[in-house]
Amino acid sequence: MNGADASLTLASFANFALHGGMLRNIPAILSPDILHTLRAMGHGDILAITDANFPAYSMGCKVHRLDGIPATDVLDAVLTLMPLDSFIPDPAYTMQVVDDPNAVPEIVARFQDIIDRVSDNPTKIITAERFAFYDRAKSSFAVIQTGETRLYGNILLTKGIIPPG
Repeated sequence: MNGADASLTLASFANFALHGGMLRNIPAILSPDILHTLRAMGHGDILAITDANFPAYSMGCKVHRLDGIPATDVLDAVLTLMPLDSFIPDPAYTMQVVDDPNAVPEIVARFQDIIDRVSDNPTKIITAERFAFYDRAKSSFAVIQTGETRLYGNILLTKGIIPPG
């Protein structure tokens, strides 16, 4: 292969990577495995998007790693594709701050902003005590563990439905 052929190949690969594998409107940070998980989830299944400190592998479900990517970016990407459950009052949970259950960490405020802006079912985030949050997370269909370093950068989302028509 000559130099011109090599640069064409590199350009083609860069174009493929830039455009999400030739699918439209798919956030590039969502891997094919994560897309498969989102599609395989049913109504009422829980997805955990967690920070780098979260004990993801202790939850007993599929774990996807997105090291180096903030949880806020992942939440934004996921909510562009996945509906939140509208049949329950609490489709989004975060963990309460230990010893200060009324505190709202900056990252949780950002999670709320993203839900309000992106979700098809904007809802108020509910908080749960640390161990109650872990117990709920153990029922997750999957965990996406991010590279998030801000404390309390964990959110549980319950998948909703896409109505016909």
